[in-house]
Amino acid sequence: MAAEPSSVRTLAGRVKAAYDNLPLPAPVVAAMALNILLARLRPLPLPGPRSVHRLAGAGLMFAGAGLNAWALAERRRRSAGPFELERPEELVTTGPYAITRHPMYVGWWLIQIGAGTLAGSAWVLALLPAQLLVEHRFVLEEEAALADLFPQSYPDYAERVPRYVGLPRG
Repeated sequence: MAAEPSSVRTLAGRVKAAYDNLPLPAPVVAAMALNILLARLRPLPLPGPRSVHRLAGAGLMFAGAGLNAWALAERRRRSAGPFELERPEELVTTGPYAITRHPMYVGWWLIQIGAGTLAGSAWVLALLPAQLLVEHRFVLEEEAALADLFPQSYPDYAERVPRYVGLPRG
């Protein structure tokens, strides 16, 4: 079997590293796949004109992608060594992390809602509550890990910044 050229190995390695640092939560993937499947098997159209769906959906997807990019940039800016999203060197409390403790989850949810809206399918709204309940469990585990990693700063941060969306409390 012929060896892969180093450029392919390097590109594959870069793609894998990028994906590892841009975690797409499994419940989001599952919900998006289920949305697509249900929309094909049993369409449930959103009310209103398609042009509104397209505009609103594209806007939500753009906002979610922008929020995710901003969160990643803020985390990278705070990494002294190699960037590893799941192994923070310090608690990031600036940028989007000053608005929500979980900007990447919020970003993925906006992308998901936007994709469903863009497609004109109400399934995304019907399935979203169950998905959010599943993901909330993972969020609580992440918060417990952050509280262990940053015992002095995380409790104050959690007190000041809303978990998902809302007004800062301090």
